[in-house]
Amino acid sequence: MTVKDVTALLEEIAPLAHAEDFDNVGLLVGNNNQKVKGILVTLDTLETVIDEAVQKKCNLVVSFHPILFKGMKKITGETYVERVILKAIRNDIAIYSMHTALDNSPVGVNAKICEVLGVEKPKILIPKRNTIKKLTTYVPKKDAKTLREKLFEAGAGTIGNYSDCSFNVDGFGTFRAGENAKPKIGTKGVSHTEEETQLNITFDMAFEKNVLDTLFEHHPYEEVAYEVITLENKNKNLGMGMIGELKSPTTEIAFLNHVKEVMHAKGIRHSRFLNKPIKRVAVLGGSGAFAIGAALHARADVFIAADLKYHQFYEAEGRILIADIGHFETEQFTKNLLVDFLTKKIPNFAVTLSESITNPIKYF
Repeated sequence: MTVKDVTALLEEIAPLAHAEDFDNVGLLVGNNNQKVKGILVTLDTLETVIDEAVQKKCNLVVSFHPILFKGMKKITGETYVERVILKAIRNDIAIYSMHTALDNSPVGVNAKICEVLGVEKPKILIPKRNTIKKLTTYVPKKDAKTLREKLFEAGAGTIGNYSDCSFNVDGFGTFRAGENAKPKIGTKGVSHTEEETQLNITFDMAFEKNVLDTLFEHHPYEEVAYEVITLENKNKNLGMGMIGELKSPTTEIAFLNHVKEVMHAKGIRHSRFLNKPIKRVAVLGGSGAFAIGAALHARADVFIAADLKYHQFYEAEGRILIADIGHFETEQFTKNLLVDFLTKKIPNFAVTLSESITNPIKYF
């Protein structure tokens, strides 16, 4: 099994195309064709994690946070980032990061927080835009069924819990093949009319290459007429944060005590209590201040996130309880999620949960 084989599995739950534009995800150190001896899963890639990988004979580190985030002009070992990269290269260890690709996943970071907190039937809090594309093509009517089915196999035509979705309109297409053409239908220099089907099908941006490769491979025309457009539609199955409900309402104090216990929080910074029951819970792993408005709009009773600034607590507006439990604390179970996933996918392979505690924040 190669690095590419492992990362292809990880892209099943967190395609890199779903990462935010500012992010740096994917294979950051190493070679895609390198054979994998063992996998170490961590939240952050620090020197201690590389040492742990060496000790446990793991030559692929799957890390949530990217060790390389900004451009670098030198690697001299002066910073912890440079030292990690040098040590990884010296020991032939590849480093792969998922970060916001997993943040946006419906089974990723926020789904795991909901699971730990006991939040039921979670849905995406901030659906992602510009991730749904639409293909329109024109194919001879007799070939439409075959092409449609091939496109479904390539990942097109899935909308939520429905698959094999398309819209088809029959009509007539016209063309004249030039002298240098090699028409499979029609004759050079002669105008031709063909009974065609206009095929319309949507797909996730992560499948664009597969869908277009399939279109060109299985379309019978030498020159394929097609259009691909990006839709403005929100993708309700993809995006930041989640919102769901507790099985039973509880008090604000009882809920925060529960959060503190199951999330191993050393302390919780929160807005003022409103003396209202907690039932509807919104969460966003990591820095989540940008989602306060979305949590309010979704009528959440409480919003769990991290890295909130002083004035951002005012945004509660006396309508919601905001709780900052810490960046590490919101994302700490992400590595468990990844280990569980990889272990099910490759049960006879060494997938190890890192024992290194990478939280840089200490409490006095």
